[in-house]
Amino acid sequence: MNRARYPEPKRPVPSDLDIAQEAEIDPILAVAERIGLSMDDLDLHGKYKAKVHLDVRERFKDRPLGKYIDVAAITPTPLGEGKTTTTIGLAQGLGRLGHTVFTCIRQPSMGPTFGIKGGAAGGGYSQVIPMDEFNLHLTGDIHAIGVAHNLLGAAIDNHIHHGNKLDINPFSITWPRVVDLNDRALRDTVIGLGGKINGYPRQNGFDITVASEVMAILALANDLRDLRERLGRISIGTNRAGQSVTAEDLKVAGAMAALLKDALMPTLLQTLEHTPALVHAGPFANIAHGNSSVIADQIALRLGDYVVTESGFGADIGMEKFMDIKCRASGLTPDCVVLVATIRALKMHGGAGKVVAGKPLPPELTEENLAALEEGAANLVAHIRIAKLFGVPVVVAVNRFTNDTDREVELLERISMEAGAEAAVMTNHWADGGAGAVDLAKAVAAACEQDKNFKFLYDLDVPIKDKIEIIATKVYGADGVDYDAKANRQIKLYDELGYSNLPICMAKTHLSLSHSPKLKNVPKNWRLPIREIRASVGAGFLYPLCGTMRTMPGLPSKPAFENVDIDTATGRVIGLF
Repeated sequence: MNRARYPEPKRPVPSDLDIAQEAEIDPILAVAERIGLSMDDLDLHGKYKAKVHLDVRERFKDRPLGKYIDVAAITPTPLGEGKTTTTIGLAQGLGRLGHTVFTCIRQPSMGPTFGIKGGAAGGGYSQVIPMDEFNLHLTGDIHAIGVAHNLLGAAIDNHIHHGNKLDINPFSITWPRVVDLNDRALRDTVIGLGGKINGYPRQNGFDITVASEVMAILALANDLRDLRERLGRISIGTNRAGQSVTAEDLKVAGAMAALLKDALMPTLLQTLEHTPALVHAGPFANIAHGNSSVIADQIALRLGDYVVTESGFGADIGMEKFMDIKCRASGLTPDCVVLVATIRALKMHGGAGKVVAGKPLPPELTEENLAALEEGAANLVAHIRIAKLFGVPVVVAVNRFTNDTDREVELLERISMEAGAEAAVMTNHWADGGAGAVDLAKAVAAACEQDKNFKFLYDLDVPIKDKIEIIATKVYGADGVDYDAKANRQIKLYDELGYSNLPICMAKTHLSLSHSPKLKNVPKNWRLPIREIRASVGAGFLYPLCGTMRTMPGLPSKPAFENVDIDTATGRVIGLF
């Protein structure tokens, strides 16, 4: 049970960092004790963070599973719509109702932390703490993933340099390097320059670390054996006979597993209201599968009454991947989906104004505009429809901002109910913490008791193109799919290599239901272009790239890192949101 000990909200609401640094924080051993764990179940990382041992699942295997809630959203603006804040606020709200509740969320990448979007610890009075450590290195998992990924890259080029016994075709290599920063200059590179001593010259490039297949493997693995086997199955390209070359063939998968042994354990933290949080795996549902780990959810569901997790961006991206990829890997299915909506975003979808990160919102989005809201609410209706494709009850959380009017909230609640939501609830958890999400918590708890008829969107044994087209037409609303010649060649190769029964992890913009960020609301009369398809065999999915989607973001003209510094007198981080 959570102790009734909550921060007193201030007005005006201070910055996220000020709230987090002023918060009362419990030693992580105290948090662990309240959920039935002891020192023997943990590896401590200082006073306020700990890795949780995987054998906890076995020890508590006879406990019934808690209720499983996935938080998704509408198509967001570049500012985001407060999905992580809602996830944490909902968990705190359920805690205030007397439940043991876990928040299971992803570790943020330092790409957006130092770029434009900011961190992923929540906001206001709905945060995971310590917030600065959460948004920076935490326990080093992303660094371990980057080193393991780049070790494989080094093994490939070293193998070619020393005679290429596997007869790797250099033109077939699909394994880039990675770095956990936004750096557009690294998207396309040439390596091995400077003569024979420096290796074999070839074109290469960098992805952001959280888009690495190794990150997806960590998130989807069920245990250490599964992790090791998945790493061995990674395909880096083919030999000149057209056969797949794997990390196992290169004799590097074991060393990669050794680097990831500790990273496979989720990290235990706490929210501002001292409910437990398990942080594991990374973000980016637009260019990765964008969900926290199977292992964290499995542990939390044995220890808690409710587990609130989130999938990246909208129901069309992260939630679809949660259902069709993560649920297949875990064997778990959700009891409820929560869709986060903001009035400002829906007015934007209704054509009322443009949202530009770093600039003030235009007055059309801060003044009451029922006509634009009703027009843009078609986007919310589309996301409700998408969630209901999987046979799971849907609750809409209207994340209220200061300028939203009662009439706008009432209109949105009515539209949500008419579209088939179980409930639509206005929340104010950013300003009030768990108290601002109690009504949402009650609605979600009720929805979790409703009957569900979970189903996947597609069967795995259907052809690759059929799976892609099911997602494109049923989820995105496309009229069909167009394939570049390269994508067609890759599909033929993957059929020959036996990869056709893998699920699909689409890489596309998060700013539209379509492939183009310019197409807002619910686009009509369009086709989805697929320019290439990558095989993430170890992770267990195929990875189509839609339109001009990039796997290495760039920095904006005014990056967030310009505001970050250190107070040399106290050692505290400053300027972090």
